[in-house]
Amino acid sequence: MDQVNQARVEMQNQIVENAQKMIWVTFQREGIHRYPAALEDPNLEDVKFLGYDHRHIFHFKIYIEVFHDDREIEFIQFKRFCEQLFDLGTLQLDYKSCEMISDDLYYKIAEKYPFRNVWISVSEDNENGSFIKYNKFNTK
Repeated sequence: MDQVNQARVEMQNQIVENAQKMIWVTFQREGIHRYPAALEDPNLEDVKFLGYDHRHIFHFKIYIEVFHDDREIEFIQFKRFCEQLFDLGTLQLDYKSCEMISDDLYYKIAEKYPFRNVWISVSEDNENGSFIKYNKFNTK
């Protein structure tokens, strides 16, 4: 192997060795929530209906950091863990936004899987939502 190819292979090996590895799972739950400020804020007049209880199918996509490439966290087990964090049936989310739901979920995941980067997407009807990166070291 010539020097150029050897350097390329060594660089590729370093990239793989230092790569941030994450797995992800998805699931969905029916939920009811409301946005109380929509009833009072004149700037939200066109979405005033959001102030009343309304239904969505909330879609979740959760990424979690893993430290090796041989099923350190098994997909199906992680998905089941995340799903069981919510009650069965329709979620009663009160005033919670997608971002608030994500924060609540992160705290529960971090209790079981500490010191890992976790990224969470929560959407309403798989149409609009939030994506938050909970990084071990803030990289803002």
